[in-house]
Amino acid sequence: MTYAPDPNSSDAVSADGEKPVRRGLGCAFEIIETLVLTLVIYLLIHNFVAQPFEVQQMSMEPTITPSDYVLIEKVTARFGDYQRGDVIVFHPPQGYEQGNIPFIKRIIGLPGDHIRLENGRVLITPPGGTTVRIDEAYIAHTADGRPAPTQNQSPDPKTEWDVPDGSYFVMGDNRTQSEDSRRFGPIQRDAIIGRAWLRYFPLDRIGFIEHPTYPGLPEKAQAPPAARDVPPRAATPMAVAGLQAVPGAA
Repeated sequence: MTYAPDPNSSDAVSADGEKPVRRGLGCAFEIIETLVLTLVIYLLIHNFVAQPFEVQQMSMEPTITPSDYVLIEKVTARFGDYQRGDVIVFHPPQGYEQGNIPFIKRIIGLPGDHIRLENGRVLITPPGGTTVRIDEAYIAHTADGRPAPTQNQSPDPKTEWDVPDGSYFVMGDNRTQSEDSRRFGPIQRDAIIGRAWLRYFPLDRIGFIEHPTYPGLPEKAQAPPAARDVPPRAATPMAVAGLQAVPGAA
């Protein structure tokens, strides 16, 4: 005769108990797998595609104001050159650091350019070209409504610079409140983290960051920068709720 197993026996409990244990382990592995995949995707996007920034400085007013949130893209450095007028985020030169916090400025001079300040205006001579006094509608204005003059505010009275290969001359739009290439000279390309291209907060100012034109001047360097094959340096760890802060009046 055959007997049906007693459902209350220890053998039945053991057999039935394996199923929920296996299901629990399966769910745990799926959760871990999803978390790891999400982390990998985040790191790939953060390090190679785009990165959010919270701006806490005045040096790019009125284009970018304190508490603006911008998205910087990192693709340009891998497939092309930065352009004149690009707003970039970069690591400041040694001696100008502010707690390892990056700076945000606008590219004014390209590799090979000669930059000169004269009567509060910026004059640029590209390689083999003629000198052009650029119009900068984006810079901050004085109390009387006129564009703020561009002057060298450092103790060094220098008013002319030659931009080396693989470097860029950068300045803030708020010329009287910006520590930039007028003080520390052109920056190297491999110090650039990325190009600021989208403001996504506050909502009433959401939109792409406008790119100015400079009649009579090339948008890109006429010769490939020496540092073209050097990947951009990674940004420092996020400072506030996953956002890299760019503070102060740098």
